[in-house]
Amino acid sequence: MDEFIDQLKGYLRGIWRYRWYVHLVAWPLCLAGWTLVYLLPDQYEASARVYVDTKSVLRPLLKGLAVQTDVGNEVAIMTRTLLSRPNLEKVARMNDMDLEATTPEEMDALLRRLEHTIKLTGRARENLYTISYTDEDPERAKQVVQSLLTIFVETSLGDTRKDTDVAQRFIDEQIKEYEARLFAAEEALKEFKRKNVGLMPQEGRGYYQQLQDAQEKLSTAQLELSEAESRRDELRRQLEGEEPTFGIMPPSATPRAVPVDSALDARIQNLQQRLDELLLKYTEKHPDVVSIRHTIETLEAKKEEELAQMAKVVPNGGSPVGGTLEGNPIYQQLKVSLGEAEANVSALRARVSRYQSNVDHLRQMVDTIPKVEAGLQRLNRDYAVNKEKYEELLARREAAKIAREAGRSAEDVKFRIIDPPFVPPEPSGPNRPLLVSAVLVGSLLAGLAFAFFMSQIRPSFDNVRNVTRELGLPVFGSVSRIWTGHARLKRRAEVMVFGTMGIILIALYGLYLAYLLLLSKATL
Repeated sequence: MDEFIDQLKGYLRGIWRYRWYVHLVAWPLCLAGWTLVYLLPDQYEASARVYVDTKSVLRPLLKGLAVQTDVGNEVAIMTRTLLSRPNLEKVARMNDMDLEATTPEEMDALLRRLEHTIKLTGRARENLYTISYTDEDPERAKQVVQSLLTIFVETSLGDTRKDTDVAQRFIDEQIKEYEARLFAAEEALKEFKRKNVGLMPQEGRGYYQQLQDAQEKLSTAQLELSEAESRRDELRRQLEGEEPTFGIMPPSATPRAVPVDSALDARIQNLQQRLDELLLKYTEKHPDVVSIRHTIETLEAKKEEELAQMAKVVPNGGSPVGGTLEGNPIYQQLKVSLGEAEANVSALRARVSRYQSNVDHLRQMVDTIPKVEAGLQRLNRDYAVNKEKYEELLARREAAKIAREAGRSAEDVKFRIIDPPFVPPEPSGPNRPLLVSAVLVGSLLAGLAFAFFMSQIRPSFDNVRNVTRELGLPVFGSVSRIWTGHARLKRRAEVMVFGTMGIILIALYGLYLAYLLLLSKATL
């Protein structure tokens, strides 16, 4: 520690030995620096504050109807790119600053100066931003801030509209492409159905479902046929136990012919009524219609035959010998029921035959129909996918149109100018008092540094210890300097002159500083 203190004292003694170099350096630097500070032009700072309102009333109303973008993220990107080179070039052109730059190097220097002097500050959470610019000309500073505000607003709206237009053009191209795909799928589906008429699945039912339904219908029809045949056989058995007529009337009674045709007429009438009902639903070639018509013809022929036999038994409309026969109503009713049962059995047999042929046909097509169904499903799937994408693109195009119209209405994002561009009447810079003080301190430090430098290039020993430490030689003795009266007075005079010069320098600094303060108050 003592060695460090001794070394520091040695440095100070060396500086003191060359003390006149401090004033020799400090005075010219102070005078030159103060003059330069005085000649510095005044700087005026123009500023403006803008609020970006992202909470639009349209956004909740358009939710689900139009494309929603992250407005906060877009505003953050705009603030980061506001001082990009293209925007700075726009600012220079809008304020004719580019006329001052005649070469690319000068233009590049101008843009760099704009980038360093333009400041954009603000908080993203509050969406409140301040744009400021400093220039020698207050009017130009104000115009630059106004240009930045214009670019800030137009860039946001223009980029949003540009993005919307690009998106809509892309969607339109995709719609055309999917429309062509959809048309090709429709044509392929139509051609496939035309080539495979009669093999298509009915109402969404596949081949195996159709086969199962046909088998179920066949089983049901066979069961109904079996029931109808059992009923018919029972009616035949009951009919065999009944007599067609009973009782002989006295000859004196009025003769009456046996109504042998009344039962056949009733059956024919019932079948004719059922035939009329079927013709309302089916054509003449339907199996039930053909079966009932055949049954009617059979009954009519049977009726003609019975009438012919009755004419032989009872000629000229008379009655049998010994009296007149009376018809058995039970027998007649059974005959009517038997006729209906036979007609029903015939119809059911035709139905069973038809269902059986359907089942046989489906079993024969066991290899063909599934292939047709698989091809149809593939075509339907392709058609459904293209149709879904086409409809989705149409919906998105409408959403893009609504978003574009919302962007044109300028209601999505609002820019509110809180403080328009303003330039205070007093200059914002330079800070001359601070610069003057910095020049004084810097000049003194430069003088001390120069004196220290001289002491190092012209070293000397001022005590015995330094000689021993530096040279490594023993010192047998030292001679002290004795100050005479004249020498002492001379030394004091030098110290006083040195101090006076320092005091004068400080005084000049104080006077200059007071002048600057008075000048700034006079400007206010």
